[in-house]
Amino acid sequence: MHTKKEALERLARSRFRSSFHLNEEMKRYVGEKGMDVIAKHAREIVAKRIAPAIIENDGRQTPMKRHPVFIAQHATATCCRGCLKKWYRVEEGVELTDVQQEKIVGLIMAWIEREME
Repeated sequence: MHTKKEALERLARSRFRSSFHLNEEMKRYVGEKGMDVIAKHAREIVAKRIAPAIIENDGRQTPMKRHPVFIAQHATATCCRGCLKKWYRVEEGVELTDVQQEKIVGLIMAWIEREME
């Protein structure tokens, strides 16, 4: 996986990935909950929806609304194993390690931090 900065710069060049933004309601939610709580949510979401080796509904498991982490996942191409493979060469069919999960969460949180500026 690239550094967070490199990945965010690369994602910004994608018309699709750069079209995602947090709306005012989501920014308010992040502000109310705080970054530590949002990071906890990101870890839980990644562990449950992205990390398993086999994901029954892979490619459709991440909604495009309802939570800032979901929006960030689409913006950072961490929404499904197919996107992880295409953007970061993370193999499908293999459970993600704790290190890989933390890198994904770090990228998600870096994107959310940028959106909150």
